Amino acid sequence: MEEREEVHNVMGLMSGTSIDGIDAATIETDGKSYIKSLAQAYFPYPDEIRDKIRAVMGTGEYTTGIQRLERNITRLHAQAVRELIAKSGIRPDLIGFHGQTLYHDPLGGRSFQIGDGALLAQEVGIDVVNDFRSADLRAGGQGAPLLPLYHKTLVEQAGLQGPVLILNLGGVANMTWINSSRPTHEGHNILAFDTGPAGALIDDLVNQETGQPFDKNGELAAKGVVDQARLKSWLAHPYFQKPPPKSLDRDEWEICNVSDMNIEDGAATLSAFTVQSIICAIDHLPPEEIGHVYVCGGGRHNGHIMSELQCALQNTSHHHIKAEAIEALGWDGDFIEAQGFAYLAKRSCLNLPLSHPGTTGCQKSVTGGVLHRLG
Repeated sequence: MEEREEVHNVMGLMSGTSIDGIDAATIETDGKSYIKSLAQAYFPYPDEIRDKIRAVMGTGEYTTGIQRLERNITRLHAQAVRELIAKSGIRPDLIGFHGQTLYHDPLGGRSFQIGDGALLAQEVGIDVVNDFRSADLRAGGQGAPLLPLYHKTLVEQAGLQGPVLILNLGGVANMTWINSSRPTHEGHNILAFDTGPAGALIDDLVNQETGQPFDKNGELAAKGVVDQARLKSWLAHPYFQKPPPKSLDRDEWEICNVSDMNIEDGAATLSAFTVQSIICAIDHLPPEEIGHVYVCGGGRHNGHIMSELQCALQNTSHHHIKAEAIEALGWDGDFIEAQGFAYLAKRSCLNLPLSHPGTTGCQKSVTGGVLHRLG
């Protein structure tokens, strides 16, 4: 019974590099080995806010304009909190607030998220943890990806055996390799890193050409022809040869210019880039056989990318791997990230690690987050 006293309801808020809106999820957790999903909802950004974020993406300085945008984004998150509480009837004890990433430069030791944790706490009357990345960067880490420990806990709670690969397809793609039988860094059985672009480049192209937020089900890409020479030149980027752990910024891929292509061919080539960068990433993993890749994030709804990924796996030494949506495990792939930041918020309050050398490259396991407590 003592363990149950440490269990709390925690809400996580996530707005990713796809800039589509706010994912909110409430879980019950002890911040250690127990997680139960309670409620979740998605709140799209107004077009005006989405356009303003896109206009300052890549900005690393805190200007007056950024401050104004931060307050507006924080208030949208506060509204999301209130609406999820009203919908679910569950008032959380704590909120994990990721904020909106504008700039990520791990080699320079900087990662810039906007979102006012103190203001959010005041708006909703609940303690808030934010600024999850700074402590890891100070410890020599990349500041990303931050959700591998949540992936690991989900996998272990489900009792999955052997190497398991969780692939998140958001604006940027990242993967978490977990093997309960093979300790790696500092005795931990986990390796994680960003693999390359996922939806961000495709979304930007489609939005610019059609005004739509994304390539629904990959329908445009499915009609296009991949420019193999261009794809080959993109895959020569040194990032793909660099060993993990590693992370990258949404705007890393200025080389990926498709302005001279029609939208179908551009979408097809960018989609192939996402798929092939994932194949390159799998080549960096330990040699133990992986049976499944479980895919979360918005990209798993893209039927073209999912089918191309499976085809690409079959045409390599990874032909035994089956790629499928994470719903095969009974999890909701749209809210894994929001749930993950709820879990990290609880861990932060317990002063437990949020990252390990095998997940971000930090020198030693490190906690993080800043608590904004009411009263």
